[in-house]
Amino acid sequence: MLKENKFKEIISQYCEVKPDDMHENSRFREDLGFSSLDFMSLLGELEDEYDIELEEDKIINIHTIEEAMNLINDLKEAV
Repeated sequence: MLKENKFKEIISQYCEVKPDDMHENSRFREDLGFSSLDFMSLLGELEDEYDIELEEDKIINIHTIEEAMNLINDLKEAV
């Protein structure tokens, strides 16, 4: 299971929103101000941090912090 605080700390490196101000339903583009490049950079860091491989058909459906955490948790459990 991912630690939500650590996950939000990683996300905060790519936006101007503090981890304490993020919520599970915070949307990357609309609420956190992510550009496409920011999002792709974040995904690369998450792959490295959690030793997973994110597939394009799965990441296309990620819009919120909760969706990203759920996908990573699912991938880590499958290993």
